[in-house]
Amino acid sequence: QVQLVESGGGSVQAGGSLRLSCAVSGDTYGSGRMAWFRQAPGKEREGVACIGSDGSTTYADSVKGRFTISKDNAKNTLYLQMNSLKPEDAAMYYCAADRGHLCGLRESSYKYWGQGTQVTVSS
Repeated sequence: QVQLVESGGGSVQAGGSLRLSCAVSGDTYGSGRMAWFRQAPGKEREGVACIGSDGSTTYADSVKGRFTISKDNAKNTLYLQMNSLKPEDAAMYYCAADRGHLCGLRESSYKYWGQGTQVTVSS
């Protein structure tokens, strides 16, 4: 059974930074793809960034150059470094994992999900 627990959310001013963490347990970590998604009130959940089993990454256009996804195998943790935050980045952020290998930003590509961590950005 894979369990994902996010942390690191909070409230920041526009232009600020946050680093989200996702602690992973189970056998998917290190052998599959992982990703961050987000969902703002009244909007559909969208893919933000993913990392494949080979370390390849993909980012949504809206966060390219500002967000960085990474993972620390020794700590079994996935990260999302978010810089130059904008009010439109405010959302609930979810960590997701799957045993597949290729990085992708579709919800249907991920079987395991965390409960989310809230990010608020004030202008």
